[in-house]
Amino acid sequence: MLHRIRTLEARRSQLLAALRLPPQGMPGSLAEVRGECRSPGCHCHRGEPHLSWTLTYMVEGKKAVEYVPAELLEEVRVCVQEGNSYKSEVAELMAINAQLLFLARRIAKQQQAASKRSKQR
Repeated sequence: MLHRIRTLEARRSQLLAALRLPPQGMPGSLAEVRGECRSPGCHCHRGEPHLSWTLTYMVEGKKAVEYVPAELLEEVRVCVQEGNSYKSEVAELMAINAQLLFLARRIAKQQQAASKRSKQR
């Protein structure tokens, strides 16, 4: 159990040293959308749908969906990747904190039980 604690503490230190809020990071996910327009003679009605992209993310607990123009696609893709990477690292850090708290509690209980047993002898 002590080895596990040392491993978790080392990883926590690594995360804290490297964790930087990406100034242009964005939440959410990009989705490719294929569809037909309203022009009856357009190629999209003959099996060649238009390709577009949307960014879906949450704002104040509600889903927001934004159209992403082709000229912004790569910029938005990088920003979303940076945001999601940061979010993953923060989630890992929080999980490590929870594990460390409960491992320490478990060790304290084991030590307390061992102390009681040694006093009873």
